[in-house]
Amino acid sequence: MRVVIAGGAGFIGSHLCDYHIARGDEVICIDNLGSGKLDNIKHLMNNPKFTFLRHNITDPVHFDFKVDIIYHLASRASPIDYQQYPVETALANSLGTYNLLNLAMVNDAVMLFASSSEAYGEPLVHPQTEDYWGNVSPTGIRSCYDESKRFGEALMMAFHREREAKTRVARIFNTFGPRMRKDDGRVVPNFISQCLKNEPITVYGDGKQTRSFCYVSDMVEGLYLLGQSDEVEPKNLGNPNEITVLEVADIIKKMTDSKSEIIFKPLPIDDPTRRRPDISQARRLLGWEPKIPLEEGLKKTIEWFKKNKGA
Repeated sequence: MRVVIAGGAGFIGSHLCDYHIARGDEVICIDNLGSGKLDNIKHLMNNPKFTFLRHNITDPVHFDFKVDIIYHLASRASPIDYQQYPVETALANSLGTYNLLNLAMVNDAVMLFASSSEAYGEPLVHPQTEDYWGNVSPTGIRSCYDESKRFGEALMMAFHREREAKTRVARIFNTFGPRMRKDDGRVVPNFISQCLKNEPITVYGDGKQTRSFCYVSDMVEGLYLLGQSDEVEPKNLGNPNEITVLEVADIIKKMTDSKSEIIFKPLPIDDPTRRRPDISQARRLLGWEPKIPLEEGLKKTIEWFKKNKGA
């Protein structure tokens, strides 16, 4: 296949590039390097089947050759990032989605949009199933991300219904692994970075809020299988094993043999208190479920942070 991965120099995107290159596919990686990093793909730069294009997908994309599948992961996903760059984030998931959909239409290609568990907001249904419409503030501080992901989903479905576009939508739940940025602002890189430096571990709220952490290799396989399927309706991709933030802090502290103390700070505005995907549809329709246990994934991630100093 000839594969386009928008956001391919980012955390998940770069692992997806690796996955397709390992399959023998040709990969065109598009990234404006807003949050992606060339270090994530430098090992691919001399591969004849890999091409890097520095480009912002809020501008139209054209190729002189046919492509088979387009993955749209080109959005800032860190709360720190998208609250600093709210307009850029909103446009990446709206105008960027529109531009990539037009590229898909010209090529009769599959288009996969990386949506998010944030589409559910502060959920009133637990665990979250795909038929739940969510509880999201349309004007809150996180709306540039939450609502643009929801709009991206709506645009994907509109193109499918009106123009028969080959659309796929993945609702990605918390994913972790090597190549996360130490200043990402999310739980796992925060805790690992703090523990390795024996700095205080910052837990927001009382630490009883929950997340469900999926190792990146499992997530990449799920994205691939969804892209190869005929499933148009959104699908949850994530690990259904729910754990509190405080428990994660304790695990990472023990695994790093850290002397860090846990300190508590106020919970950020609109930060969801519960996250757990129902992946029944992914299991049944894609034959997919996560395989890597949390501690095994954390071990690999900690080793990468030690080697790269959380680069």
